[in-house]
Amino acid sequence: MARRRATEGEAGDLPRYFVWVRGLEGPEPQKWMTMDFGVDGWKRAQVLAYLELPQEERHLSLSMLARRYPPPRVEAS
Repeated sequence: MARRRATEGEAGDLPRYFVWVRGLEGPEPQKWMTMDFGVDGWKRAQVLAYLELPQEERHLSLSMLARRYPPPRVEAS
């Protein structure tokens, strides 16, 4: 019987998107399972940037992803 790697079954359950959202003190990183913008797109205005993560990066922590993919420049309003 073939052995299955431990991460094989878990990979599908990991967040798929790395998202920068508008926070109270500037851009904040988040990981989302789907690009669901909520009812009537209410989340869309909060999203500054997003990236579909490659399979091998989905397990990385937010801090590692934030260093790898820095926040977009946001103009002060």
